[in-house]
Amino acid sequence: MPRNVERDARELARRKQRIAETAFTLFAERSIESVLMTEIAEACEISEMTLYRHFASKDELVVAVSKWAMDSFTRVNRRKSPEMTGTAAETYALFLDSFLRMYREHSDILRFNQYFNIYIKSRRVGAEQMQPYSGMIDAIRERFHAVYLCGQEDGTLRTDVAEEKMFSATLHLMLAVVTRYAVGLAYETDVDPMEELTFQRDMLLQAYTKQ
Repeated sequence: MPRNVERDARELARRKQRIAETAFTLFAERSIESVLMTEIAEACEISEMTLYRHFASKDELVVAVSKWAMDSFTRVNRRKSPEMTGTAAETYALFLDSFLRMYREHSDILRFNQYFNIYIKSRRVGAEQMQPYSGMIDAIRERFHAVYLCGQEDGTLRTDVAEEKMFSATLHLMLAVVTRYAVGLAYETDVDPMEELTFQRDMLLQAYTKQ
């Protein structure tokens, strides 16, 4: 029977996605360092040799999982946050809101991201291996660029602030604070996380938009 290249490619993609989904669940629950490739293979009901045929190393798998997790969230987030239909300031507010949505609905991604950052630093994963993850960040940067250009036109953003500075501060500050709550590192146990996260969101909104 002749091989169907397109069908084989789809099947390969499905198998790799199933592995990524399974690995993500284990990583988010227990941390990346503590999960062995043998455990991932067992959870996927495949041999370890088969797992390594799909992903040559744990580092490669971890980066693939990070891209899969963020891509999954991005697809859902885009459905809930349509493309720019209002002012740049309103679209920037939606960008900030996406971090709060991630905390409310996808705290497992934030836990994984915390473990991911620790893992890639300890393993010193190189830029070439990080390319799938870097490409995903670049896609977010491109969407932010469109908002910034709109802000230059409609005057609702503080475009006297450099675009890269605004993007970096927004991404790092919001991601850091929602991650802290997601992994349970709040100093006080009786605080309302959403109240404090909303406060952080409002401070950035006030700092970078024109009232």
